[in-house]
Parts: sequence; structure tokens; C-alpha cells
Amino acid sequence: MTDAIRRHDPLVKSFASDNYAGVHPEILQAIALANEGHQIAYGADVYTEALQEVFQRHFGPAAEVWPVFNGTGANVVALRAMTAHWEAVVCAESAHIHTDEGGAPERAAGLKLLTVPTPDGKLTPELIDLQAWGFGDEHRAQPKVVSITQSTELGTLYTPEEIRAVCDHAHSLGMLVHLDGSRITIAAAALDVPMRAFTTDAGVDVLSFGGTKAGMMFGEAVVVLNPDAVRGLRYIRKTQMQLASKMRFVSVQFEALLAGDLWRRNARNALAMARRLADAVREIPGVEVPRPVEANAVFAILPRDVTERLQKRYRFYTWNEATGEVRWMTAFDTTEADVDAFAAAVAEEIRSSV
Repeated sequence: MTDAIRRHDPLVKSFASDNYAGVHPEILQAIALANEGHQIAYGADVYTEALQEVFQRHFGPAAEVWPVFNGTGANVVALRAMTAHWEAVVCAESAHIHTDEGGAPERAAGLKLLTVPTPDGKLTPELIDLQAWGFGDEHRAQPKVVSITQSTELGTLYTPEEIRAVCDHAHSLGMLVHLDGSRITIAAAALDVPMRAFTTDAGVDVLSFGGTKAGMMFGEAVVVLNPDAVRGLRYIRKTQMQLASKMRFVSVQFEALLAGDLWRRNARNALAMARRLADAVREIPGVEVPRPVEANAVFAILPRDVTERLQKRYRFYTWNEATGEVRWMTAFDTTEADVDAFAAAVAEEIRSSV
């Protein structure tokens, strides 16, 4: 028995973020499985030990996984371990570490972000060179890491070849490459390649692996692919307040997600629902879909009054106030009925504005 009360309608879905979704039932079962009895705290438990082999199956025998609480924590811990205090990170202007982490990489990690405007959220060797200069100049923060996101904040995907070009160029400059993989499973499913194809095999040194958006309750991970790329990560994770005492409950979730094909099933559903939504709204006069739908994000431009009324019925975010562009996200638990009802609501509100 429990005194807890359900305080929301479980039938109401959102298109604001895949973070809004609940926990996949198989992951809830895994948490319950790990819950009985006692296990050693702070990562010395049997679930975290087993997790190393699970990640090595995906990323190669040299991969080392460090579970953390959240995505910002994973990025801060990874970037702090990859840089000295006088060093800087080159990233896209739209990168999550720049726009949506409250300055945490700069405040908590003590590093400088050198941003580059990109039309599609992706960096190229040429764009990296806009900020990768001034080596040896004591008056300039020293470029040390290139951070890319897969899939990007604009819903675009790097091909393995594009990431290889970024890594080769960064390494030629004596720099390292970090990949923010908050939606890495989405990217792998969309590209239909193993996750190592655009990480380990492409030359990425360290990645932040996203679990929450993939169906977990909480938990992300720093995955070290090149052990020479980091220093003091064990201690940095603690000082950055990302060391979970009951780490088994993070690790067992990752095992449930990655040991079999749950990660792929979840990603494929989110991708299919995003494509279904894009196809549906493209048929509605007055709706523009200005970006390709490569991941589980659909960007659309609507009349402002339509957006305001629709947001009273469904939660989603306005991406660009100036242009009226909005972003709709699908998740592992989005259904065809959810998509069809939302598209019908969009059409209804468009008609109301005529």
C-alpha cells in the first residue's frame, strides 16, 4: 500500500520534450530487481561492475563508463576532465552546453566556450577553424576540445564520415573531441549504424551518454573512449556532485536499456512518430516545416495566435520568438493516436484563425 496520489492524467501527452515521458516499464522492472537487499555504495556494486562490459560491447574494449545523475553533470564532468583551467571548448552557437545549461560548463568547470554560428547545428573543420586559433597566445583561452552534439539541438544528424572529419581535424590541431550524446540512441537508430560507428570508430575521445531521454528514470554517463583524453575524472565526478551513493539504480537502468534492443525499440518509435507528425502537419495550410526531420524533433512555423491557443491544449516550446518557429518532440511512448490527435488540434486551431 502507498499513500501517494496520482496527480496527473496519464492519458495526456506532451510534445515539448522527450524528458516529459515516463519510465519504460522494462526499466522500472530492472530498478525493482536491483532494489532488494544491500549493495556497496558509490559504484562498487555488482550492477555498476557489470555495466562496464555492457558499454564495451557498444563502444569497444577500451571504453570506460562513469554513471552520473544528469546531462549537464555529464557534460561538465567530461569537459572538466578534458581541459585545464586556461583551456577552452569550441562548440556550435546552438549547443546545449552554451544555450541551456545555465553557464554550468563555464561556472562549474571553469572553462571558456568559444562558439561558432552554424545553420544546421553542425560543426565542420572549416567552422572549427573560426575559433581554433591563438595557440600559445597567453592572452587567449587555449582551444583544447571540440564539442559536438549527436543528434544536434536543431534535430540534424552527423554522418560517421562527418564526425571522422571533425575528429581528424581536431586531432591534427592537438585538440580533443567530446560528443554530447543526450539523444545518441536516436541518432544510431536513424542512421541505422552501431553507436560506435560515429564515436569510437570515428575518433571521438569522450562522450556524454543520455539515458533519460531514452526511457530511463534518471541517469546519464560519461564514457571515456580514449583514456589519454581525461585526467582525474574519478575525483572530478565527486567534486562536481555527480557521484551517486546508490549508483546501482543508475547502472541497472543502463543495463536494461543497452544489454538488449530496448534502446533501439524506443528510438525507432520516437523516430517513426516524428516522421508521422511531420507528414501530417505538412498537409495543413498555414503550417511550414522549415527543417528536415532527421531525428525525433519536428520544427514548424505557425501563426502566433495559433501557437498561443495550441499551447493551452498541449505543452511545447517556442524555438524562435522572432520567426514564430516552434519545436515538437516525440518520445519512446508517443503513439500514432497521440500524433493524430495533436495534428488534428493543429488543423483545428489553424481553421479558427482564418
